[in-house]
Amino acid sequence: MKNNKILVIGSSGQIGTDLCLSLERIYGAENIICSDLNPPKEKNQHKNFIKLDVLDNKILTRKVKEENISEIYLLAASLSALAEKNVLISWELNMNSLINVLELARKKIIKKVFWPSSIAVFGPDSPKLNTPQNTILNPSSIYGITKLAGEKLCKYYYDKFDVDVRSLRLPGLIGWRSLAGGGTTDYAVEIFYYALKNNDYTCFLSKETILPMMYMDDAIEAILKIMTTKKENIKIRTSYNISAVSFTPKELEKQIKIYFPNFNVKFKPDYRQKIADSWPDSIDDQEAKVDWGWKAKFSLEKLTSEMFKNLSN
Repeated sequence: MKNNKILVIGSSGQIGTDLCLSLERIYGAENIICSDLNPPKEKNQHKNFIKLDVLDNKILTRKVKEENISEIYLLAASLSALAEKNVLISWELNMNSLINVLELARKKIIKKVFWPSSIAVFGPDSPKLNTPQNTILNPSSIYGITKLAGEKLCKYYYDKFDVDVRSLRLPGLIGWRSLAGGGTTDYAVEIFYYALKNNDYTCFLSKETILPMMYMDDAIEAILKIMTTKKENIKIRTSYNISAVSFTPKELEKQIKIYFPNFNVKFKPDYRQKIADSWPDSIDDQEAKVDWGWKAKFSLEKLTSEMFKNLSN
């Protein structure tokens, strides 16, 4: 049978919630299989949803064959803050899920894979400003270590077996359809909910912690763009730097106060501060711009406006 469907693994997460809706609009809901261990936020949100454990390789392989899957978007992962508390579980999920999917591609059961890396691959030894594509990669978190190992695996499977796997080093993501789940940049989503509820917010990072961030619409656009680019144009088979905007929690608070003047943020850094301090302030994404035409659209001002507009609705 001809493979012609897309499987999204981790469809109920922050990225998966938005990505599935976009894929369904583009390719038709009947051609998108959404899967997760957790059900979608809204009942009957997806035409095709299945409960799936990506670590169960036998069931994964059977489902892929039964559904005639040609592409997999592997989003299931234990994120940076959560991973520090569950090292062994996070290693197993982040690494074995990728191996299972790459093996499906090596065996020619599927044709193409998307797997997200992260700015967590950078560490305290990496340049902080305009961090280049090729630089020192010495992550200090278990999440960053799994992402760096994953990048190396992706390149190995491409070089050795011609597996068409594509990847992006995603910054902190801000979206309105789903709360973040266990990341170091989660404050930048939570803060909008507190503002709308007229509650003060306590931020777990210091007010001057500058980090690369991105509105979810930009991230989804980048994923769709890299996956539809001609194979020969994908020159980097570890993971591409992509960038949008960098800001501090204090700068975000200031922007929110334009809409809610009485909103206040307290700053009480916790264990996540150390992770954030090891990450870049800004990212150089020139290779993505040249190779496949990447360009972010959302500034801090624009993403703040969009968040409040959508959350209010």
